[in-house]
Amino acid sequence: MIEIGKTIVSLDILESSFCCDLEKCKGECCVDGDSGAPVTPEEAETIEKLYPLFEEYLPSQNKEEIAKQGFSLIDSDGDLVTPIIGKNECVFTFVNDKGITLCAIERAYFEKNTGFRKPVSCHLFPIRITEYKRFDGVNYEKLKICKPGRACGKSTNQPLWKYLEEPLIRKYGEAWYQKLKLVAENLPTK
Repeated sequence: MIEIGKTIVSLDILESSFCCDLEKCKGECCVDGDSGAPVTPEEAETIEKLYPLFEEYLPSQNKEEIAKQGFSLIDSDGDLVTPIIGKNECVFTFVNDKGITLCAIERAYFEKNTGFRKPVSCHLFPIRITEYKRFDGVNYEKLKICKPGRACGKSTNQPLWKYLEEPLIRKYGEAWYQKLKLVAENLPTK
């Protein structure tokens, strides 16, 4: 582990290869899990405000669940999260014509309807942040569903920390990221 500012970063983030392969995983990270995606109170407010900009991309079942559950809720662990449908699918998803589950919020972003891409926890995945009183734990969550992403990253020689440059900067800033980059580029090779 390395310390950068008020973060403790797992070496797995610096030593692992990763690149999402949606053609193979089909967006399983938006479907797999027993709770929704973690959101900040500000993100929950933003999602509610922007809902009219991405509502059209959602299936009617998802819209009905949002009407019932709201735009965010507190899960069984006491965390603020996005609501889910059934046992695991985020309510803000849709399935495209290739059978890939995607984020409706992000679709609105890519279509230039909003400047908000999606919750930072989603943007950072498979990196997960655990906030403690004095520091954030920045860890790589190595899940079975991301096996295609690990294979793709290895085949393209894409380090996880480089692949997630944009969301890491979004979360911690450019100066923090440059420190991470310096450490990563100077790690002894195995």
